[in-house]
Amino acid sequence: MEFSDLIRTGRAQAKLLRGPEAPPLRGTLCLTGHHLLLSPGPQATSELWLLLLRSVDSIEKRVASDSGTITLRCKDLRVLQLEIEGVEASLDIARSIEALSSLESVITSFPFFYRPKGLRLGDAWHFHPPERYYKRVARETNAWRLSEVNEDFSVCPSYPRAVIVPRSVDDGALARSARFRQGGRFPVLSYHHAPSGTVLVRSSQPLTGPQKRRCAEDEELLRAVLLGARPGARGFIVDTRSSQAAKQARMTGGGTEAKAAYPGWKRLHRPLERGQPLQESFVRLVEACGDLQQSTDSWLRRLEGCCWLAHVKEALSTACLAAQGMEREGACILVHGAEGTDSTLLVTSLAQLILDPLSRTMAGFQELVEREWIQAGHPFQLRCAHSAFSHARSKHEAPTFLLFLDCVWQLGRQFPLSLEFGEGLLLALFEHAYASPFGTFLCNSEKERCLCEVRTRTHSLWSGLNQPKERRKLRNPLYAPNPLAIWPSVELQSLRLWQGDPLPQLLPWGAS
Repeated sequence: MEFSDLIRTGRAQAKLLRGPEAPPLRGTLCLTGHHLLLSPGPQATSELWLLLLRSVDSIEKRVASDSGTITLRCKDLRVLQLEIEGVEASLDIARSIEALSSLESVITSFPFFYRPKGLRLGDAWHFHPPERYYKRVARETNAWRLSEVNEDFSVCPSYPRAVIVPRSVDDGALARSARFRQGGRFPVLSYHHAPSGTVLVRSSQPLTGPQKRRCAEDEELLRAVLLGARPGARGFIVDTRSSQAAKQARMTGGGTEAKAAYPGWKRLHRPLERGQPLQESFVRLVEACGDLQQSTDSWLRRLEGCCWLAHVKEALSTACLAAQGMEREGACILVHGAEGTDSTLLVTSLAQLILDPLSRTMAGFQELVEREWIQAGHPFQLRCAHSAFSHARSKHEAPTFLLFLDCVWQLGRQFPLSLEFGEGLLLALFEHAYASPFGTFLCNSEKERCLCEVRTRTHSLWSGLNQPKERRKLRNPLYAPNPLAIWPSVELQSLRLWQGDPLPQLLPWGAS
């Protein structure tokens, strides 16, 4: 189907209302396959207004006798209002926006058509390959190797082609371990902590099932993790499910590592919310922020009731537990939940920010996001299909990556000198994860990106963010390199609601 088939009316006269602080903008409204444009005309002093249709989360329409009003609620939490001349034109434009903003085809999305000046296709896609981090690990220890057992994505469809694994474990054993883990996500290296010689490893749950199955190769793999660390090292398995949820998973084919089968490893349950409950928490937060008529007491009750800051607290607490196990206990850490693509990545990436000074630099943080979220198989297309406004909510949607960004913001607020990047980078990642002209966050895995030829046919977000002008805007002017770990206070009274733009537009007057 052509884009033109979905555009019922391509042009109309309109007025745009962008909020209480921005003046209204009048002009000609134009609709294309990917954008909504408002041109104020040749005599106006304001610039062309442009909105990527993919960023629209929900549409509300009202009509009067000779005009119509369309309210666009965007995935980045902006709320825009268009007053359009003509009832029929208003309805046609609303229906066209609904159709064009919800197209599911990846290869017809805007990143495949975006060709900005000054950037070349292929730039920056090579910035953060798995091989780059492996070279750093290889300088610190020879206990690990780079395996291409997943070269054709047949062993694990959600892992990248190359992963870092214990040197003593061959590819055949890795493949058999993968068959014992949900989705094939066998244990792989996430981070090597050079000062203690310990490692952070991630995977999915073992498929022990009600029969309590075992896998010799999986046991060998985790035994090799401990042997590759310092002599006598022990390990902790941080399970991001409750013990009850883990027991229930065993009845449906999943489960946990049996203590007798994995000597040296001790299991700890630190339940983190995921999926629909996390999405509902975000929705309730945004609804509370958007109610401008409530009292401060009512606002505070609703803020507590949505539990968003409680989720921030639990995520940071679990990351601190993993980081403390490595630095202070000298233990290796394996993190997993069920699938290993959500709360697992949340914990491993935050633990690295706490421990690793390089992850707190501009380049290091970008590599962390690329390695621990994008290449590690967080399903962005499923999780970020809608934000907080859409009524068509899927069970696969969840703001796990936004929760990660909020936790990073909390670290930056408590340690204002220790992060080279500022809030601007976090806001940019939030916006681009949900709707972007770049291809970085497209699809759900590296396998899907290869099938869609994302790396050769779209531009990388990192190439845009690393332009000198952009880097200057995103850099934290107070930054002073800190070689030590940063240990945040995770008590609720130490946490703050992230009030980054555009959230202040939603906050009740006087709330903080």
